[in-house]
Amino acid sequence: MIAVDRLAEAFVEVADTLVDDFDVIEFLELLTRHSADVSEVASAGLLLADPHGQLQYMASTATSVEMLELFQLQYQEGPCLDCFRTGEPVVNADLHQAGQRWPLFAPRAVEAGFQSVHAFPLRHRQKVIGALNLFSTHLGHLDRTDVRIIQCLANVATIGLLQERTARSAEILTEQLQITLNNRVTIEQAKDVLARTHGIDGHAAYDLMRKYARSNHHRLSDIAHAVLTDPSRHPGLTTAT
Repeated sequence: MIAVDRLAEAFVEVADTLVDDFDVIEFLELLTRHSADVSEVASAGLLLADPHGQLQYMASTATSVEMLELFQLQYQEGPCLDCFRTGEPVVNADLHQAGQRWPLFAPRAVEAGFQSVHAFPLRHRQKVIGALNLFSTHLGHLDRTDVRIIQCLANVATIGLLQERTARSAEILTEQLQITLNNRVTIEQAKDVLARTHGIDGHAAYDLMRKYARSNHHRLSDIAHAVLTDPSRHPGLTTAT
């Protein structure tokens, strides 16, 4: 049975992903520790999908589990792979009886001292971003309530990870937007300089700079910056005619 008295701490810590010093690796190691602790299994491991959808080893509570997770990735066989592909948990799998299902993985896990295994998808709605493995040294049994609680913990962790990714993406977009705004200011300033240099209006100066950038295979923002900081680099543009 799930150790209910440990659940509150686990859910609070796993849900807290918007702190300034949030670290994904530390967060995933925390998740594996809490999952092993509340379910009272021996060890836990976690695989997370990279931007290309390929699972990568991320965290574990024991070296033996790390080796088993890497083994699953190498041979593309095991409970984590199954639940990642299907989006459904693998529960109460007796490793001694799993030779047909996982002919390579099952005996390897038994050799490592484990008797049973469970795997839970890191899932939010239809999106699966990884899998959590729980390894037991005895033929333990997770009942329906236990399974729901562990899956909820995995789901909360998934939401936290997706939330952090969204926040980071927003920061990148904000930074890109700021760069764009800064470039626009630079272009406007360079346009004014060229307008005064050539005695033309701002629209004509902008066209002159744009055509020069295209014909010389430069970015418009780079040309504008050069006009303001080092006009001698482009005498064909900055010298009065």
